[in-house]
Amino acid sequence: MLQIENTVISFDVLEKYFVCDLGKCLGACCIEGDAGAPIEAEEKNILDELLPIVWDDLTPAAQGKIQEQGVSYIDEEGDLVTSIVNGKDCVFTCYDKGGMCQCAIEKAFRQGKTSFYKPISCHLYPIRIKQFGEYTAVNLHKWKICKAAAVLGRKEGVKAYQFLKEPLIRKFGKAWYEQLEAAVKELPQLK
Repeated sequence: MLQIENTVISFDVLEKYFVCDLGKCLGACCIEGDAGAPIEAEEKNILDELLPIVWDDLTPAAQGKIQEQGVSYIDEEGDLVTSIVNGKDCVFTCYDKGGMCQCAIEKAFRQGKTSFYKPISCHLYPIRIKQFGEYTAVNLHKWKICKAAAVLGRKEGVKAYQFLKEPLIRKFGKAWYEQLEAAVKELPQLK
């Protein structure tokens, strides 16, 4: 584990190779699992405000779930997460003509309809953040659906923390990320 400020970073984040390979997984992380994506309380309000912008991109089942339950719920672990359809699909998923899962929020962002990219947990994935008192744990979630990403990351020589530089800076700041890069250079097991 590596500590920077009040964060404790798993060596997996620093050692494991990772580059999303959407052509292989088709965005499975948005449609598989037993709960929605973790969101922060202020993100719930943003998602509520974005509904009119993304509504037409959502499936009828997702629209129905949002009307019934809202954009989020508290899961079994007590975390605030996005609502899901049929026990797995995030309500904000939409699909392109090739059947690839996309995020309706990210799509709206790329079209210039919103300044909100998507929930930070989605942007950071496969990194997962968990609070433990005053400390924030930064871990790499291991899931078989990301095997192609590990293969592509190894092929391209890109570690998870490098691939996820932008969302890590979004979450923790540029100075934090610079400290992370400096620390990685000093760790003999990562050279």
